[in-house]
Amino acid sequence: MPTSPLAAPSALSVQLYTVREAAAEDLTGTLARIADIGYQLVEPYGFTSWGPALAEALQASGLRAPTTHQSFITADEGEQEALFAAAAQVGVTTVIDPHHAAENWQTADQVAETAARLNAAAAVAARHGVAVGYHNHAFELEARPEGGDGRTGLELLADQLAPEVGLQVDAYWAAVGGADPVELLRRLGERVVAVHVKDGPGTKENKDQVAVGQGSQPIGEILAATPHALHVVELDDSRSDRFEAIAESFRFLTGGER
Repeated sequence: MPTSPLAAPSALSVQLYTVREAAAEDLTGTLARIADIGYQLVEPYGFTSWGPALAEALQASGLRAPTTHQSFITADEGEQEALFAAAAQVGVTTVIDPHHAAENWQTADQVAETAARLNAAAAVAARHGVAVGYHNHAFELEARPEGGDGRTGLELLADQLAPEVGLQVDAYWAAVGGADPVELLRRLGERVVAVHVKDGPGTKENKDQVAVGQGSQPIGEILAATPHALHVVELDDSRSDRFEAIAESFRFLTGGER
C-alpha cells in the first residue's frame, strides 16, 4: 500500500462527529485545530443545530463544508425547503441523510419508498442549488430485502435513485456488513459522490477504530476505486485520542504534505 494514496490535502475532508465533544464545547477552536493539521474541508453533522456559529467558525478557520450530514428523508417539503436553503447559505453543496433505520430495509417496497423520498428531496434541494445523498451503515449491506432478488438493500436502493442523487459510501461499515468494499465501490461507480474513509479490524465495536493506515482496511484500493469522490476521514470512536487520529490519518493519506 502506498504511504501517500492521495495527491493533495484538498482531496480530504473530516467528519466533525469524530471530534464531537470538542466541537460542542468550542466549534471555532475545533475548526482552527483541524485547519492547523492541514485539512481544507470539513463535514458537519446535524448542521442546522449549529445556527450562525457554523458559518462564523468556517469563515474564521478558512475551512469549507461542501458536504454535511442532516436527516431529511422523513421531513416534509416545507422542512426540506428551509434545510436546503440554510445549507446553501453556508456553502454546502450536498446534504447527506446519515441514517434511515434498519426496519426500513426489510422489503423491496420499503427500499422503493426510500428511493422515492430521496428523489423527491433532490427536486426540492435543486431549487436551492444543492444536491442530496445517502450514507450507509452496516445494515443496508446485511439486508437482503424480501422481493429484492437477493440483492443488498444499498444496491437495490442505488438502482432506483434519480441520477442527481448520490451515495456516500462508508467503506468501513460496508465491510462490517459483509461486502467487499472495493468491489462494492466499483459496482456503484460514479453514483458514489463521497466516501467515509476509516480504519480498524472491521468489527461493530466503534472503539476498535484507529487512524487511517493503522488498521486492516484496503485504504489504497478504496481510494483508487473512487478517484472522482470526496474522501472524508471519520472515526465513530476510538481507544486513542481522536484528534491525534485525524492528524495521523492526514499524514498517512497525504505523505505529510501541507
